[in-house]
Amino acid sequence: MTLTRTGTADPYPTRITGDPGLLDRVEPTVWTTGTAGPIDPATLAAHDSRGYSVHHDLLSPGEVNAFRHELDRLAADRARNGVITEGGEVRTIFSVHRESPLVAELVRDPRVLDRARQILGSEVYVHQSRATYLAAFEGRGHYWHSDFETWHVEDGMRVPRAVSMSIALTDHHPFNGGLMMMPGSHRMFVPCAGGTPPEHYRTPLADHEIGLPSAEHLTSLASAYGIEQFTAPAGTAVMFDANLMHGSGNNITPFPRAHIFLVFNSVENALGTPFSGGTPRPSYVASRDFTPLTR
Repeated sequence: MTLTRTGTADPYPTRITGDPGLLDRVEPTVWTTGTAGPIDPATLAAHDSRGYSVHHDLLSPGEVNAFRHELDRLAADRARNGVITEGGEVRTIFSVHRESPLVAELVRDPRVLDRARQILGSEVYVHQSRATYLAAFEGRGHYWHSDFETWHVEDGMRVPRAVSMSIALTDHHPFNGGLMMMPGSHRMFVPCAGGTPPEHYRTPLADHEIGLPSAEHLTSLASAYGIEQFTAPAGTAVMFDANLMHGSGNNITPFPRAHIFLVFNSVENALGTPFSGGTPRPSYVASRDFTPLTR
């Protein structure tokens, strides 16, 4: 453990000089046992060991269509804060749970909220929400990364007591840039070299060069844990640990990919000062409203 420039003890130092080594993650993945919830014991155990779990038929076909129409409505306002475009097309809409009453209901839906509570063992709030599109033919993927590495250094999230839920709004095929994960890699924290530029959040995700693992670390993790891909029909959700190593490839097919991405953080893991020592990112990227979600 090291001290940051602000004098705060940093359990997971990253964005540093030299060739940083891998660190063991000490916190649990599933923070509670025996607590009632919609996730059955076998799936919960698999989530704990693999760092992710798949939840089939979370949304009905009718609900999928309703959310797709709602996100099309939001995407029409490209001048709004939090709308990111790529090649003239909308790539990401941040803070969708605050912009859309329909998504606001979704984050409080027992099918969603109770799963997050069950994994994190506490009340939760939305750290980040977004809708993401990977356009047909030209959609660019995301390089391998751990979300927690960014949330830790740029937002001040102390430990990886957060879980993401990605809900497919289109069919996710093996060939249209689907999510790839290294199962079990959430047990290792991968520090990254280099500093954090001011307003790094303004850089499109596909263009990020900061906060990326080295080729040597990725080779080591892939050799140890392997690579699996999330492929499923629309309406399916995948939940994965904040520290899981994941990425996605380019989409050169005629089949676009879209999903709603919800990040739940424990209220007991509220954000502090960014460990980079920089200015906190705006609330539409990393919320500092730690009010627990209620139904």
